[in-house]
Amino acid sequence: MAAVDVTHGLETLPVPVCGPWEELTAFQYTPDLVAGPGAKEDPSEVTILGCDCKETTCAPQTCACLPFGANYVSRAILSSQRPILECNVMCKCGESCTNQETQKGLQFQLQVCRITGKGWGLFTKEDIPSGRFVCEYVGEVLGYDEACRRIHSQESTTNNYIIAVREHLHGGKILQTIVDPTQKGNVGRFLNHSCQPNLFMLPVRTHSMVPRLSLFAARDILAGEELCYDYSGKAFNAGEMSANRECEQRTLSSHKRCLCGTPSCSGYLPFDEWLCE
Repeated sequence: MAAVDVTHGLETLPVPVCGPWEELTAFQYTPDLVAGPGAKEDPSEVTILGCDCKETTCAPQTCACLPFGANYVSRAILSSQRPILECNVMCKCGESCTNQETQKGLQFQLQVCRITGKGWGLFTKEDIPSGRFVCEYVGEVLGYDEACRRIHSQESTTNNYIIAVREHLHGGKILQTIVDPTQKGNVGRFLNHSCQPNLFMLPVRTHSMVPRLSLFAARDILAGEELCYDYSGKAFNAGEMSANRECEQRTLSSHKRCLCGTPSCSGYLPFDEWLCE
């Protein structure tokens, strides 16, 4: 079937759709996080002032946005094990600064395709080098109570898109970010789970303390591959982040089966009771 563009409210989905696009569940496309019910901060507000660098490329020794060293080399991320802060619109270095990778939008040609037995998935139409930024997971930023309400109101056959990211800080403090792209979201909502993913998710901060849930290539990805990440967040973050989308099941017996088909498949989608209590 020929690829077509499909419009869902706010904007045109910026990738082609291969399959019966009329069967896509309607949602409003947005390229940026939006404040939803219960959100403590509006992700569109600028709360990080940025650096005073005069050069077009910021240096780790002098840039306030690079406290842990350079984030990218040749547009590829250097580490998945440390906090990422990018330069933002308030920085004096300008738009040509190389420390703004996740703010440049989609860098590769992607497409949404129907997968027999799995529903919809996101594929790449071109090779993606390891470490490169691919897309964000965008939606409404929710408070905990609203997220719980939405999960408990879901039917057993309803797809759950809510993701809960928990960042563990020194001293036992935990930062929680909950995003739901069910009604408002971007192409990230079509990403499926895999027990051997080719993407990993990192919270990246730019102008706000509300992080961008950014997905990077975990290895060299070939054109035609389906793009997937581990919903549990454990594949590349050693338990430092928990990103769980399948929380609507109440008991172990009600786990949804994993259909990734990889040799290391656990048989079931990741399960987290944190939002199901």
